[in-house]
Amino acid sequence: MAALMIQGCGSDVGKSVLVAGLCRLFANRGLTVRPFKPQNMSNNAAVTAPDAEGRSGEIGRAQALQALACRTPPTVDMNPVLLKPQSDTGAQLVVRGRVEGVWQAAGYQDRKAALLDVVLDSFHRLQAEADLVIVEGAGSPAETNLRAGDIANMGFARAADVPVVLVGDIDRGHVIAALVGAHAVLDEGDRGMIQGFLINKFRGDPSLFNEGRAEIERRTGWADLGMAPWLADARSLPAEDAVVLDRAAERGAGRRVRIAVPMLSRIANFDDFDPLRHEPGVDFGFVPPGTALPGDADLIILPGTKATLADLAFLRAQGWDVDIAAHVRRGGRVLGVCGGYQMLGRTIRDPDGVEGVAGSAPGLGLLDVETVLAGEKTLRQTTGALAASDAAFAGYEIHIGQTDGPDTSRPFARIEGRPHGAMSADGRIAGLYVHGLFDQAEARAAILADLGASSDGVDQTERIDRALDRIAEVLEAHFDIPAVSRIAGLT
Repeated sequence: MAALMIQGCGSDVGKSVLVAGLCRLFANRGLTVRPFKPQNMSNNAAVTAPDAEGRSGEIGRAQALQALACRTPPTVDMNPVLLKPQSDTGAQLVVRGRVEGVWQAAGYQDRKAALLDVVLDSFHRLQAEADLVIVEGAGSPAETNLRAGDIANMGFARAADVPVVLVGDIDRGHVIAALVGAHAVLDEGDRGMIQGFLINKFRGDPSLFNEGRAEIERRTGWADLGMAPWLADARSLPAEDAVVLDRAAERGAGRRVRIAVPMLSRIANFDDFDPLRHEPGVDFGFVPPGTALPGDADLIILPGTKATLADLAFLRAQGWDVDIAAHVRRGGRVLGVCGGYQMLGRTIRDPDGVEGVAGSAPGLGLLDVETVLAGEKTLRQTTGALAASDAAFAGYEIHIGQTDGPDTSRPFARIEGRPHGAMSADGRIAGLYVHGLFDQAEARAAILADLGASSDGVDQTERIDRALDRIAEVLEAHFDIPAVSRIAGLT
């Protein structure tokens, strides 16, 4: 079956978006398309539907987006190896959707080659059900210090015999050097896997870079497969990397309700808040470290995190606990999601060292609940309704730990009729484990109404679906799709 691998000259060059756009492009042509990423490193994860044994798994959010682009449910085979960083040197290892322990960076480099068989098996499963598999690389193949035992880029491409197209990001500059430099440092076998290059994120008159493209082609011998303009619709898609949060937030004039989210050091599933960014009645922003939480916020949301105790200490080190206490005294509202919900309670205990060193810490004390980080990780897709308004939502849970206490007698939501989450007596402090709470228009509108704002009434999935179609149309116009198809083996 046909296959194509999109690799990049670095992280955040747009690989995930281009793969999603190409998946939608070929799906719109009537092909059965599947996305694949051998190894991902991200704390943005998605939960797959239950398998034949009733077990759900987790994969990178980007592969779940790409599955949506293919109009197919996400499966664990689409991202068989997922690393979720918990510290600067350690990450939780997820293999085919299930946790297999915590690996340190140095040890993982020595052991990752053993995962190649798992990766290839998942890839062949997808090949068996698809006309075309589009593979996304990780980082850059030019990081030759990581080549030994590689399963994410050329190690996979050569083992699976999948042709590669290399992407350069012109928006960050030095794109000629990036592509030509990759050609220079790759060994002959890896270099031979690359059949062409793409330029991404160009702004302005494309003819101004004609000579640059010709120079890349002359120096590398790779085919020029096209240049994508800046894709404004990519803003409607979930971001893969937290690096996007470091960019200045767009501020709208005359917006009524201000919602702030502190950028925790191990923030997870931050695309939970994408629907709020699009609301015309909301002034939404992430608050970077070193910056006080805004005193005029109507709602502060504590987000999910891959390391709750470590990020609770980080929050206190930033002084955000003081800002949150002052916000509550002024009558402000606070919502905690997943790890943020755990932080709102009186105590968090990690008796088995699930997140690292065993221990405990006092929470913010805004909810009368306690959390114990123990037991098997909860992975499930959920549908439910807000307890106060009965407004429907659909999302997913992905967490370790159980939270109990008196305030759970006032649930924030109900899932399949069962109480979920907790609220303070005055209703201004609340928490729950559900990610994707704001995606469905009905629940988002109800939450915004409590803050005095109206909603645009658009489901996030609908917004993403329209954006994928528009991106596919742009790629069709600017890429040499017949050549891409030949390289992939479709013709």
